[in-house]
Amino acid sequence: MLGPHVVGQRVVVRRIVRGERGPSGGPALTDVLGVCTTWADGVCVVEGPDGPVEIAIADIVSGKPVPPRPSVRHRVSPRDAELHSLTMWDDVPTRPLGEWVLRSRVTPVEIGRAGSVLAMGDPGVPLPAAAAEVVDHYTALGWPAWAQVEVGSDVDLELVSLGWVPARPDEADSLFELVALSRLQRALPDPGDITLELDHPRAVATIGSLARARGAIDGDWLGLHDIWVSPEARRQGLALRVMAELVDWGASLGATTAYLQVRGDNGAALALYARLGFVTHHSYRYLKAL
Repeated sequence: MLGPHVVGQRVVVRRIVRGERGPSGGPALTDVLGVCTTWADGVCVVEGPDGPVEIAIADIVSGKPVPPRPSVRHRVSPRDAELHSLTMWDDVPTRPLGEWVLRSRVTPVEIGRAGSVLAMGDPGVPLPAAAAEVVDHYTALGWPAWAQVEVGSDVDLELVSLGWVPARPDEADSLFELVALSRLQRALPDPGDITLELDHPRAVATIGSLARARGAIDGDWLGLHDIWVSPEARRQGLALRVMAELVDWGASLGATTAYLQVRGDNGAALALYARLGFVTHHSYRYLKAL
C-alpha cells in the first residue's frame, strides 16, 4: 500500500528501529505519521509534527495511506457548531438543561431552531426526565415540544424509543455545511452593487426585490441563511453575489469559518455549495413529542 504513489499523501509507516530491541527481544518497531514528501533512492521521507523523518525503505515493515486530519472547524462538536446559529435572531430567550438548550422565541414564525430544544450533549439528568422537562417547558408556552437532534445519535435513538416521532416526516434530514471563509471568498464573484443592511451581529444583503440573503456573526463563524432568489431571476448568479457581500462583511469582522444549513434533498443547492467548497459537518432532524 506504500510506494512512490503516496507522495503528497498522509501516511502511517511502521519501521524497524535499528540497534534497538523490542519487549519480546525482537527488533524494536515504531510508527511514523505524517505526509510522505519523498519516495526515491531507497528512502521514504515523512513530514511529521516534529519535522521530516527519513526512513530506509528496507526498514519499512508495513504502512498505508490515512485520511487527512480533519480541520479545526470539523473537530467542533455538532452541539457547539449549532450554538453559533443562536445569533441568527435577536429575540430568542434560552435556558440550559445540562448541555441542552431550550430555545423559546417569543413569536416563532415556525418551530424550528428558534422554538425547539437543542438536544445535543448531556442534559445532566436521565434522558426520560430531560424529555419530560422539555415537554413541560413548551407546554407552558402553548407550543408543541420539538427537539433538534443529530441524526443517529444516542439522543435521537432514545427519544424515538420514548415515543417521539419525526416532526417533519415528509422532509429529508438537514445538513450543516462548513467551509473556510478564505476558500469561499476565492470561489465567489465580486458582489457588485448590493444593499447591505446592518443590525450587528446580523446583516441582510439584497439586490432590489430579486435576491436576498441573511448573515449572522458569532465569534469567528459566519452563518449564511435565507438565501433566496426570485424565480424569474434565477440562474443569473444573484445568489452568489448576495452571499459574496455577506462573506466580505464577515471577513471584515474577523470571521474564518462560514456555515449554512440545507435540506439533504435539495440537490441543486447541494451541488452549488459543493462547488463552493462546503462539506457536511453533521446532519440533524427534528423530533416531536406526541
